[in-house]
Amino acid sequence: MSEVLIDVTRLLDRRMQGRLPTGVDRVSLEYVRHFGERSTALVRFAGQWIELYRDDSERIFDALLSSSRDFNALVRWVVVKAWARSLGRHLGVPRLLFNTGHSGLEQAEYSRRLQRYACLKPLFVVHDLIPLTHPEYCRPGESERHRVRMSTVLAAGRGVIANSAATLAELKAHARATGWPMPPAVVALLAPAQMPPALPSSPLNKPYFVTLGTIEPRKNHWLLLHVWRKLIERLGNAAPQLVVIGQRGWECENVVDLLERCEMLNGVVVEQSACSDAELSSWLHHAQALLFPSFAEGYGMPLVEALALGVPVIASDLPVFREIAGDIPEYVDPLDGKHWAELVVAYTLAESPLRRAQRQRMARFVAPTWEAHFEQVESLMERLEVAAN
Repeated sequence: MSEVLIDVTRLLDRRMQGRLPTGVDRVSLEYVRHFGERSTALVRFAGQWIELYRDDSERIFDALLSSSRDFNALVRWVVVKAWARSLGRHLGVPRLLFNTGHSGLEQAEYSRRLQRYACLKPLFVVHDLIPLTHPEYCRPGESERHRVRMSTVLAAGRGVIANSAATLAELKAHARATGWPMPPAVVALLAPAQMPPALPSSPLNKPYFVTLGTIEPRKNHWLLLHVWRKLIERLGNAAPQLVVIGQRGWECENVVDLLERCEMLNGVVVEQSACSDAELSSWLHHAQALLFPSFAEGYGMPLVEALALGVPVIASDLPVFREIAGDIPEYVDPLDGKHWAELVVAYTLAESPLRRAQRQRMARFVAPTWEAHFEQVESLMERLEVAAN
């Protein structure tokens, strides 16, 4: 088996800031879990690339996978010790290097370091090309930063792991358009989180729907809130509730205005900015359906999590959703508010024919697994080893 180096800089930084793990972070943690026993940790700190010794790498990996209270103190002690001893010199040992979260790839220094440590063979997990395909839904300047990230992936990568065939197709199209060579690549679907059992009783005393994800323009919360306003006008107290689970992101002022200042939505729309896995399990389990009206996605973990829990899904008609779930969900144009409202009303009914039909289709759903994911990753690693020899 190949020895590997895992870049954990993003994971350490976000954990030390007390930030909740994103979908990208959860994927990175699975790489730590899978490869930890044969890996060392790479930390980019104070302008240096620092490889931790095996015992310190184990401490960091264990801390990342646990709820250690002294996490920040441990990281500072381990990293400063390694930095003082100039462990970066050991990067001259040939290894595979995993970057699983796009972290640092927009920095020119990242490419220079890879050139300096030419014996490292980088493997990049690519989650999406949304800043390039849909820059209007991203922070200002993010499109150019992501262009540099993907250039680093294509120019320096020895291999690429795409989270979906849709993402890989977009990366190949970008390579053709820019003239960069396409490294060897595999598609490895992402598994849902292992949710704790749901509580037996519903969190609310009336039917409700869930939408899950960071509040940002791409997720299209604005449409759902206007759909709910119309439903309340029409149905009054018979209108179902909407539970919005996710942290507030960027350029979402219009959604925040509706959440905070629209009196009609008050008490009918419930915002849950922080939600544990146990709470999320209960919210999803008792929901009429997950609503997923995004304009663009690289994958769509909420869809996988909902279907794995036996929860119906109403989603935008995106290629990646059909790749993952086939014809199981209800698919809707993300701008067709009238159709969204009709489906919400239909799925609210206790004996909804549409909801019953989807639940029957859900018997065909097979959730992706991490075992299958890493079979693809290991096969790519083997190909690279054969090619190197």
